[in-house]
Amino acid sequence: MTRQRDRWAELTGGQAGEEYAERFAQLAASGHDIHGEAAFCTALLKPPARVLDAGCGTGRVAIRLAELGYNCTGVDVDPSMLAVARRDAPTQEWLHSDLSHLDTVGLNPGFDLVLAAGNVIPLLASGTEPTVVRQLAAVLRPGGLLVTGMGLDAAHLPLPDPTVTLPDFDHWCTQAGLALRHRYATWGGDPYQQGGGYAVSVHARPTA
Repeated sequence: MTRQRDRWAELTGGQAGEEYAERFAQLAASGHDIHGEAAFCTALLKPPARVLDAGCGTGRVAIRLAELGYNCTGVDVDPSMLAVARRDAPTQEWLHSDLSHLDTVGLNPGFDLVLAAGNVIPLLASGTEPTVVRQLAAVLRPGGLLVTGMGLDAAHLPLPDPTVTLPDFDHWCTQAGLALRHRYATWGGDPYQQGGGYAVSVHARPTA
């Protein structure tokens, strides 16, 4: 059976790795802080916690967390992005997989935190979102956290129209056994206001 192409692949053709990496390199060179997602995660749990960077792209966040002492695994469906990650951090674990088939790559469950930043959820293949959330929840330990960041309007997405609403996303998380703990408007922790165009959410797997 042919797997449905995700929206990211439709946008980039799976060839955006070097361009994506260069964009963040230029931001860093101009003085921008490109480690907001990693800093957010460090405020939630301490090293050497196990972190799965789901939709890791070029590895920017996972590499930074590993530098800070976290045990990080990255997984992405785009080979061009993973090629950059493997070049920049060859000793880290980088897995090639569609997130809707995460259970086929042999991951050892029990992650303390699963991160899906960079509009991973809105850029999934249409209709796979509940399955992906369920797969991500399944690899968390009891008490583990799912951390997501996503655009909710065209201004915060590389798409003409939003693909996910927060009520839908929270419903998928509830179905997967996760409960919302916190929600912010930015990776810097600014409060989220109803109707905002970007949301950073922290959902937790119950401890019992």
